[in-house]
This record gives sequence, structure tokens and C-alpha cells, in this order.
Amino acid sequence: MSIVASYDPAATDQQTFSSNPYFNGRDHVTSSAENGRMQPHSRKRVSYYFPKGVGDYHYGERHPMKPHRLTLTNSLVLGYGMHKHMDVFEPRKATRDELEEFHDADYVEFLSRLSTPPTPAMQNLMTRYNMTDDCPAFPSLYNFCLQYAGASLLAARHLTAERSDIAINWTGGLHHAKKGEASGFCYVNDIVLAILELLRFNPRVLYIDIDIHHGDGVQEAFYNSNRVMTVSFHKYTGDFFPGTGSLDETGVGLGKHFSLNVPLQDGIDDTSYISLFKNVMAPVMEAFSPSAIVLQCGADSLGCDRLGAFNLSISAHGECVKFMKTFQVPLLVVGGGGYTVRNVSRCWAYETSVCLGLSVPDVLPPTPYDEFFAPDYNLHPPIVTKVENQNSRASLERIVVAAREKLRYLHGAPSVQMQEIPPDVARWLDAEEMGDEEEREEMDLGTGAAGDARRRDEHKGVGEFYEDDRDGDGA
Repeated sequence: MSIVASYDPAATDQQTFSSNPYFNGRDHVTSSAENGRMQPHSRKRVSYYFPKGVGDYHYGERHPMKPHRLTLTNSLVLGYGMHKHMDVFEPRKATRDELEEFHDADYVEFLSRLSTPPTPAMQNLMTRYNMTDDCPAFPSLYNFCLQYAGASLLAARHLTAERSDIAINWTGGLHHAKKGEASGFCYVNDIVLAILELLRFNPRVLYIDIDIHHGDGVQEAFYNSNRVMTVSFHKYTGDFFPGTGSLDETGVGLGKHFSLNVPLQDGIDDTSYISLFKNVMAPVMEAFSPSAIVLQCGADSLGCDRLGAFNLSISAHGECVKFMKTFQVPLLVVGGGGYTVRNVSRCWAYETSVCLGLSVPDVLPPTPYDEFFAPDYNLHPPIVTKVENQNSRASLERIVVAAREKLRYLHGAPSVQMQEIPPDVARWLDAEEMGDEEEREEMDLGTGAAGDARRRDEHKGVGEFYEDDRDGDGA
């Protein structure tokens, strides 16, 4: 089943902007972002991760995935001045050892050796590792994976070290990648790696996915774990990629009832989606009581997405972030899908402001990429269209009832006794951020790679204790 098959590169962008007489420049608009209109509503410690050059990779001319959307997002974040209100990091790349915390060693070896164009021997292996049209080989692919995975890992470490309340990595969120193969434009599953990192010092982690595609790679990784609950809101027809995500997929073994899927049909609108999201997530939070949350904010659930079929506005998409923020639980926010790049960057810039508690003006700030946002240059263009909402009120009510019924089987969240983060971990983070090799060696923690002292056990971290053998990590 291919995502690319449903993408028509010859199709022109659907016009959804309001009527505006100005089409050739931005002389008619002004941004007041620099004039004090951004007003903070709360004081959360927010961190932001953007590897240098991560938006310069290219899947191919006819491929719908465009890493350039990351550059556009970052330009809006900087243009609004949001970087002044949060800690900004240029994280180091992940290491091979870190990738192998989840991924098979032979698969990581294959990615590291992959060349473009692939050799005949590599072409045979590409089929084995599911690298076909959806997941092509492109220049510096492995480096791309190391960059976005490294960003999610550092974000997770800052949360566990209590250096941040909300960590944002729009370059991550590649939720389809499997343990031993690529899938759905995704090669390395940074989300799974980040969750494994969070599990070292958090008894329970909640994963939420609002991408239009089911978060199958993350669900599969923790399908037998009662310490990770996965909740995915997605389109489900049985043949829409990836073809998984029915209500009946609830987990196995220790993880039975810890996977919750919310299958939806085309055209769901703002009111229906927000109501559904809140009516599902509120009881999930009560029943599972997570100590950390990972929220995947795939923007292909927006209206007018090239591969999507939902009808959500940027404000509604951001309302999900705003709602989860109210629970005051450490939150890792990552990107994901999204194939109309101008709207993806708008959405993630807006959701950065939501995380910060800032009110930003609707008029976009000037950036080197203004032409992408013509003709209106607004943060919230009218992308909601007059498409039929195939999700009836009765069907959505049935989903809420079914979800709440499944939550009854949790029998309370698993209990895991935890200890305070050891001081040496905080020191290790200092060394990692400063790039101080001597300090790392002094602490006998290697070179800041995955094989540091905290990673000798695949699932257990320093200071992590279990009350009984019923608690499982999965993955």
C-alpha cells in the first residue's frame, strides 16, 4: 500500500485564500510581532530543537515529502521572535548505538552504507527493507535520520532532567518507521527512541498522534507494554495507508488495553474533532495518569492537505496542543506528516506560540520565503472547505463510548517506583550541550554516544525500579 500512489504532483494547489487585491508583493501588510503584540499568558520552560541544515534534504522532485517545510517553519518561528521566549538548541546527531536502542543493527548498518545511486547489491537490500517509492534513497539520507533522531533524544533528556516543561522538535515525528524497515516516508522512528529515553525516569508515557495516518510504528513498538499508552486519531477505511488502526487493535500481553485507536472518516470538521479529542483524552489522562506525554502533530490532518482528507483549521489543530498543555505534564511535541508545505509551516509556527503561551499576530512576519505564503500572508488562512463531513454525530458518540469502555479495562495505571534523576545525568547533559569531550571523559560516560553509562540495560535506567514483574517496557 503506497502513500505516493494517491499523490498527483501535477495537481495545482487548491486556492483557499480569501479575496485579496494584492498578489505581487507584501507592501500592503505589516507585522507587529516586533512591536510588542506577543503577550505571554503563562511561564512554562519551553525548549526548541532545530538541527542545522535539516531542511535542505530532498526526497526527490516528485515526492510529496518536502523537508524544506522545516526551514519555512523555523523562519516563521524566528520571524515572530519566538526564539526569545524559549531555549533554542542545535542538537548533535544521534549515534548508531542510539538508533540501535530500537532498530535492528543490520537495518541501521544498511542505512549507514546506502549510497545514491544505490549499487546493485544495495538495490536488492532496498526491497528487503521496504525502501520503494514511498521511501526512496536520496543523498545523505542517513545523516538526515541522525539529525532528526538526535533532536528528539535531546528533547527527551531535557524533559527527564527537568530542564524543560515543554520540548518542541518539529523535525521529528516520523511515526511509521519499523524496527527493521522503512515505511511511509519514515526511516528511523525518533518517537520510539524518545519514549524509550523517557521511560528511563518516568513510570508511564502517553503517546498521542493527530496525524491523519495511523501511528502504526509507535503502536507496534509498544504493543505489549503497559508503561506506554498509544492513542491515535486518524483516517481509517481499511485501505488508507497504513491500513491499521481499527478500534479492535488494543494491545497484547502486558499491553492489552494500552493501545487506543480513534478511526475517522473523511471531512471531519473543527467542532467535531475538538469535541471528540477532548472527550477521549480527558478520561485517558485520568485512567492512565502519565508522567510524560509525547504529542505527534502531523499536519496532514489540516484541510487542503495534498494527501489528507480531513477539514481542520490551524486553530483547531492547535487546540489539541493547548488542551494537552493544561494537564501540566512534561510534554514533548514533534512534527510528522503534512504535504502542503505553506500550511504545515503555519500550523507548527502557531503551535509553537501555543506552547509558549504567546498571542501572535495573524499577519506573518517578513521572511526570505514570503512567496510561499502569498497572496494573503496570514497565519490562519481559510483552509477549511465545503466538503461533506462523513463522520455523523452518532458515529462519533459511538467512538467516545467505545473508547471509554476500553479504558475501564486498564484497572488503574501500572505502578512503577521511581527515583530522582542522578546528579551525574544533569552534568552529562551540560557536557553534551557544550560539546566538552574532556568533561565527558572525566565523568567516564564515553563521548556522549548512546552507549553511555545510562544505556547498558536496554530497558532499565539508573535509578529506575519496578514494583513487580508485571511492568513492561515493550519495544
